[in-house]
Amino acid sequence: MLGWLRDLTDKERKTMVGCLGGWSLDALDVQIFSFVIPTLLTLWGISRADAGMLGTVTLLISAFGGWLAGALSDRYGRVRVLQITILWYAVFTFLCGFAQDFNQLFIFRALQGLGFGAEWSAGAVLMGEVIRDKYRGRAVGLVQSGWALGWGAAALLYTVIFAALPEAVAWKTMFWIGLAPALLVFYVRKHVDEPDVFIARQQAAAPKASPFGQLFTVLRPPYLGTTLKVALMVTGAQGGSYALSVWLPTFLRTERQLSVLNTGSYLLVHILGAWFGFLAGAYLADAIGRKRTFLLSAVGSAISVVAYVTLPISNELMLVLAAPLGFILYMMFSAMGPFMTELYPTEVRGTGQGFCYNVGRAIGALFPAMVGFLSQKLPLGTAIAIFAFAAYGVMVIGLLLLPETRGRQVASIAPAE
Repeated sequence: MLGWLRDLTDKERKTMVGCLGGWSLDALDVQIFSFVIPTLLTLWGISRADAGMLGTVTLLISAFGGWLAGALSDRYGRVRVLQITILWYAVFTFLCGFAQDFNQLFIFRALQGLGFGAEWSAGAVLMGEVIRDKYRGRAVGLVQSGWALGWGAAALLYTVIFAALPEAVAWKTMFWIGLAPALLVFYVRKHVDEPDVFIARQQAAAPKASPFGQLFTVLRPPYLGTTLKVALMVTGAQGGSYALSVWLPTFLRTERQLSVLNTGSYLLVHILGAWFGFLAGAYLADAIGRKRTFLLSAVGSAISVVAYVTLPISNELMLVLAAPLGFILYMMFSAMGPFMTELYPTEVRGTGQGFCYNVGRAIGALFPAMVGFLSQKLPLGTAIAIFAFAAYGVMVIGLLLLPETRGRQVASIAPAE
């Protein structure tokens, strides 16, 4: 199953390694917050609604960061923008550990969001253009599995740090470790080059408008219809994912009364399942197509999330089911990068992917906040189930309006006149 890796060129392989590191460390920094929510609820006396807002603001601001980074990468290059975004989110994750109250953490989390959204935009289009169409689905999907690796690292750090340190210090230490991704920039600078298709189009193209003018190209015909449909699909995917992932540690600790150690164990099982889901989605995207992979994952996720958080199952069974839940839930994300790469020409590819993925992420980010508000009137599990099910319904509607793109060669997608 991994024999195709040997067929990759040196450039393809090094780009994969750099982007895999970026995705993994991006996930590490972002998922830290979900693990410190229970501590902040206690130490600062904030409400679940407040915690939901802290989770949402990063994702909302990431929409603008991703959109802007996409436009900048179309103008100045994918690799250059990738380096800047890695440094940005690492520094502001680190600064979150120095926050003294809700307002300070809110500001740092918002600024972290700029880099969080931007890193995906630059990395996804870089991977989509460097990897040939034959292997694009599985290669981008394999890199996307780095999200599970970073999330798993956050869970391990949470388990170790909270067991060794007082909670008042442990949550700060988690954020301070978030500076680690800055080291990845040295690898990217030395080993990762711009895609050939981007360089060729840059040399052949007429002088471009400002990057801020570039922002709106995908919001005008002939791209507008595709952009709105893809953004709708991504909104559903992200909304369902965030409704569960942001609140799952709190659900396990407060609703299921699990200890820190047990919560970490459950999450590690869930994340292991997610990692295999990313890999399965990568292969399915090339084998059965992007749309069928999305549909399988969306329908399965809607059923699985509702069952997991609402049915009266034992803690032991919940531990076992955490793996297949992660598997089906994250399988869809492997196909998103190649799918969007194959919908836009090189001239607007970064802008299109950056807008669709991150606006979908921003609107989807409202779901954790709505879960937080609704959980003040209903059980947390019920609130998660309601919004997750609705989100996956939205995803299916958007998906049915879009074409299949498997097999498209990115160099052959002509720019609009």
